[in-house]
Amino acid sequence: MGKDIEVGAEYTTKDYQDPPPAPLIDPEELTKWSFYRAIIAEFIATLLFLYITVLTVIGYKSESAADKCGGVGILGIAWAFGGMIFVLVYCTAGISGGHINPAVTLGLFLARKVSLVRAIMYMVAQCLGAICGCGLVKAFQKSYYVKFGGGANELADGYSNGTGLAAEIIGTFVLVYTVFSATDPKRNARDSHVPVLAPLPIGFAVFMVHLATIPITGTGINPARSLGAAVIYGKDKAWDDQWIFWVGPFIGAAIAAFYYQYILRAGAVKALGSFRSTAH
Repeated sequence: MGKDIEVGAEYTTKDYQDPPPAPLIDPEELTKWSFYRAIIAEFIATLLFLYITVLTVIGYKSESAADKCGGVGILGIAWAFGGMIFVLVYCTAGISGGHINPAVTLGLFLARKVSLVRAIMYMVAQCLGAICGCGLVKAFQKSYYVKFGGGANELADGYSNGTGLAAEIIGTFVLVYTVFSATDPKRNARDSHVPVLAPLPIGFAVFMVHLATIPITGTGINPARSLGAAVIYGKDKAWDDQWIFWVGPFIGAAIAAFYYQYILRAGAVKALGSFRSTAH
């Protein structure tokens, strides 16, 4: 496999090509159909994500209420979330990038992968899609939806706000770190002989984080998912804890973006080298 050939402080050859940083504001993309198509894709993907996963959660709670050994269990819920992310990222990656999560969008924005306008519109579409997805669940199973908590994220009894916040930060860090790693053009070029589909590790990251944090917060790591369930469920507890499911994921995403771009990919070193070269 080809590698960077380092001469002094400069790289003379590359076997991969980093895309140019996205502009902060790109008015031109507002004139392109591909921009609006991507927003629609994010809306529909998040709607489907919430519809399937919240139905799974309510189905598990309804079955386990009648039979303690019934239902898919935490393992099944984790598979539902991870599996849907795998499917939906695979379906939408070529259209919108397959974010389906405001925290992922924030991380990619901080890494200059998407513009500010695109990031904001994606987040709006994701939140609206999540609300509509939960609304469909309630429309089809209203009695079960209200009785079994509407799939809303809430901090479990016995855990402090700090514990819940830390769980959301770490869980989102794992997810966004995986997104950066799975979509890295450098990895794609050098590991092209390994047939690893990018959505697969992302889905597995969601699966593993759910196994770890469902007992603590019900696992948010996606502000749109938490908001959609809270809006449709509408109970005080879901709203009282809502800040945890926004602050935690956004902090985790920001840390992951900084860690991957400026430490693992040596973005800080390259920027310093560029600054020194222009200073002389």
